[in-house]
Amino acid sequence: MAIQNKITPFLWYSTQAEEAAAFYSSIFPDSRVLKVTSMPSESPSGPPGSVKIVEFVLFGQPFIAMSAGPLDPFNHSVSFVINCDDQIELDRYWDALLEGGTPEQCGWLKDRFGLSWQIVPSALGELMADPDRAKAKRAADAMLKMVKLDIAALRAAHAGTKD
Repeated sequence: MAIQNKITPFLWYSTQAEEAAAFYSSIFPDSRVLKVTSMPSESPSGPPGSVKIVEFVLFGQPFIAMSAGPLDPFNHSVSFVINCDDQIELDRYWDALLEGGTPEQCGWLKDRFGLSWQIVPSALGELMADPDRAKAKRAADAMLKMVKLDIAALRAAHAGTKD
C-alpha cells in the first residue's frame, strides 16, 4: 500500500536511501521499510534502475527517500527532533544515531548520512519557558554548554543547584 499522506518528508540521498531507511527503521519503534522502487526509465540522475525510491515509516510517520546521485547535501536548515521522556531514551537515540556520525552542540548530531537530528528531553521546552526567567535562563545557559543533553543537569541548573 502506497503512502498517501498530504505531507510526507522526502529525503534525497546520493546513493544510500535504502541503507538509511533500514538504519533508521532499526532504531525507532513502529518503524519499517515499506517498499523500494527502482525507476525504470533513464533520468538526469542515471540509467534505468539507478534511481531508487524508498518508502518507509518512523514512529508511524511516513517518509520517502530517494537515491539519485549528488545534488544538495543535507544541512541544518532541515532537521528532525526526537522528544525523549527520560535520559535512558535520550541516550539510546543519541548513541544509535551517532554511530558513524558527528556530535554537535545543544543536543544536535549529524548521522552518518549527513542528516541532522535534535535529541532533546521533552521537559526542555517547559524549563526554558518557565515564567521565572532566571530559572529559564539557567536552563538555557546549561543547554548551550552541552553537546548531548543531560536532563538531570538541566533540571539542576533550572533549580539553581548547579550551573
